[in-house]
Amino acid sequence: MSGILIIEQVLNGLQFGVMLFLMAAGLTLIFGVMGLINLAHGSLYMVGAFAAAAVAAATGNFVLALGAALAVAAAVGAIVEVVVIRRLYATDHLDQVLATFALILIFSEGTRYLFGSFPLYLDIPDALSGPVTLPGGIQYPLYRLALIGVGLAVAVGLWLLIERTRVGIRIRAGENDREMIAALGVDISKLYTLVFALGAALAGLAGALVGAIQSVQVGMGEPVLILAFVVIVIGGIGSIRGAFVGAILVGLTDTLGGIFLPELFKLFMEPAAGTQVGASLASMAIYILMSAVLVWRPTGLFGARA
Repeated sequence: MSGILIIEQVLNGLQFGVMLFLMAAGLTLIFGVMGLINLAHGSLYMVGAFAAAAVAAATGNFVLALGAALAVAAAVGAIVEVVVIRRLYATDHLDQVLATFALILIFSEGTRYLFGSFPLYLDIPDALSGPVTLPGGIQYPLYRLALIGVGLAVAVGLWLLIERTRVGIRIRAGENDREMIAALGVDISKLYTLVFALGAALAGLAGALVGAIQSVQVGMGEPVLILAFVVIVIGGIGSIRGAFVGAILVGLTDTLGGIFLPELFKLFMEPAAGTQVGASLASMAIYILMSAVLVWRPTGLFGARA
């Protein structure tokens, strides 16, 4: 196995990881601040992808498409929080799961009604198309490098928002003691709507960015949502730093496991059987990683200890 292939797969893992972070960051914010299990978060990822594809098809401008994905996902998230989610805060988690699962069905059928059942395609902008030559003569798609850069920039910006701004102070305070900040005069309803809209915007941005390297279709958010839950369990619920580290670990484990594990088992078994066993373990690798982290630290890597 060549060193070039390994470096390419590491970059693929980083790109996958930072996109997972955009999903997981919003999800962990919503759960950490509101205590809400939101199964419909993947639908907001889908909404962002469809909004970007529709605007790109109408205008041919990829930047406008990304702006539309952010705006539409944030607006839909705010509306959902005000109309539906606000009634679920005092309920138990089973009610939240059932209600947000119903939202998945509503979003899926609504999107199918508006755009049809056939996939849409979002073209990579000309400025970011084609490969770029990295040190060592490695050819790697420029757009995927741009995704890594955007993901890292969003991670830094989100950290600055949470740690260095007055809004961030209120968000962190709401996570620790919502009754106290309400008593101090903070409008909890507006804070919750802001947090939910922010999480929705991050999910919509991720959907739009990934939509350019895969088809945009109904139901595309649910597989990513499962991985996002794995990320926040590994990183620790409510921790942005944990979401970032967990996302990178999951991205690298999933990508590199699919390459190395089949090759490893071929060394000890008959090639066809070794490939099959290695591929099976590769598909379970992120869940094995999650189990190992929970055995070592039940609250996740950066979760608060009980």
